[in-house]
Amino acid sequence: MARALAAEDASIRLQAALAAGSHPDPGLLETLVERCAREPDFYVRDMLTWALTRLPAETTLPRMRRELDSERVQARSQGLHTLSKIGDRRAWPWITRELLRDADDEVARTAWRVAVALVPDDEKQDLADELVRQLGRGDRTVRLSLSRALVDLGEVIEPALERAAGHPDPAVAAHARATELLRRNPETDFDAAVDEAKRTVSLGAERAAGTADC
Repeated sequence: MARALAAEDASIRLQAALAAGSHPDPGLLETLVERCAREPDFYVRDMLTWALTRLPAETTLPRMRRELDSERVQARSQGLHTLSKIGDRRAWPWITRELLRDADDEVARTAWRVAVALVPDDEKQDLADELVRQLGRGDRTVRLSLSRALVDLGEVIEPALERAAGHPDPAVAAHARATELLRRNPETDFDAAVDEAKRTVSLGAERAAGTADC
């Protein structure tokens, strides 16, 4: 199995991952985790994750926790992704601020998604406050991911978004307003919401400048 998962041909690796998931064997845990951390093909990685979810959570969870501390970006990202697929709330304490603020956008995006899925109701407000601090981060894909994570938290995000909408950084303010538009209407096109938010922020800045001149 280890040789097949490391084969040069991605189709062979995919079939090996499928076989590992179809016949779950805890003895393959380490092999699957190590391959996840270096597998270059998206579809093979996804199949490896599925194979890991087929193993007993009591076996898989502690190993995933170790991956979250890895220096390898893909190891952290895949560890988080696997936790999102397992969906066990016992993993919530492992989603640290360091992961939510990870310098790598893909790791951070995955951490946001997992955090929203696992967070207890009484900690949603704290999570909302933490995520709002990252408004304005990254490119369109990163900002959309953050907006979706915030929207999925529900109404608890309203106060934090309202404060962020008045942020002195126009990028942060516009992202906050666009996220609020998505919260009100999840069917809203994100780019359209951003454009509308930017116009609102720009108009507010012009009015403020006009008042100052007076």
